[in-house]
Amino acid sequence: MFTQSTRRFIRLYPLIKFKNSVSQIHIIGKRQWNKKNECFLLPKLNNEQFVRNMFIQTQDTPNPNSLKFLPGTKVLQERQTMDFPSLKEAASSPLAKLLFRIEGVKAVFFGPDFITVTKVDDDVEWKIIKPEIFATIMDFFASGLPILLDVKPNSDTEILEDDDEVVQMIKELLDTRIRPTVQEDGGDIQYLGFEEGIVKLKMQGSCTNCPSSVVTLKSGIENMLQFYIPEVKGVESVEDEISIITKYEFEKMERKLKEKEKEKSKE
Repeated sequence: MFTQSTRRFIRLYPLIKFKNSVSQIHIIGKRQWNKKNECFLLPKLNNEQFVRNMFIQTQDTPNPNSLKFLPGTKVLQERQTMDFPSLKEAASSPLAKLLFRIEGVKAVFFGPDFITVTKVDDDVEWKIIKPEIFATIMDFFASGLPILLDVKPNSDTEILEDDDEVVQMIKELLDTRIRPTVQEDGGDIQYLGFEEGIVKLKMQGSCTNCPSSVVTLKSGIENMLQFYIPEVKGVESVEDEISIITKYEFEKMERKLKEKEKEKSKE
């Protein structure tokens, strides 16, 4: 769709690169999956102990509250992603449900070869919850359970028969130039529509509430789309109805917890 001269690569700004840290998980025995309670049971060992090692890489993201976990194996198919902004949406994924059971986890995001976990706030320390996240991921991949249950990953940039030429070009740019770069930082963007010259996108994974997401949206994505497609007048970040409701309920719960803490401190 694009000429050879226009297919040059343009990097998004800002793209913050961090050094990967490698953590070794040394597990003794293999924990069994309890279908009834949806949890892993501690291993029952006889005279012989089975030792299994697994290496999981962790990579920082521009969002200090999000951390990217690379289990060294395929999570989803190439270019596929799944966003779980709350426990309610995690019902379609056994792995996401297990990660949400860890105290301090706010959101989970799956990429082709990574898992992004977002913690509640700065008060929750990564050094406290990382070991449990490591163990949960390791146990899950050892169990052989499916990552998703009767649900299809994100396919918003799939070109449809009724898409006009401009929409097709927008989707191709998002899919081939923009999305791979955003996924490197543990997030993704979802295409929600094109109306009156405005491309509507939803930020996902580490990009959600990221301090640099606005700059990435305007200085990176918007500039690239306008450079190749004159019909694009701007880019707008929007939230779907489910995300708005989830955010409202989460803030409501936070207020209640703070009120309870104040009442306890007065006693």
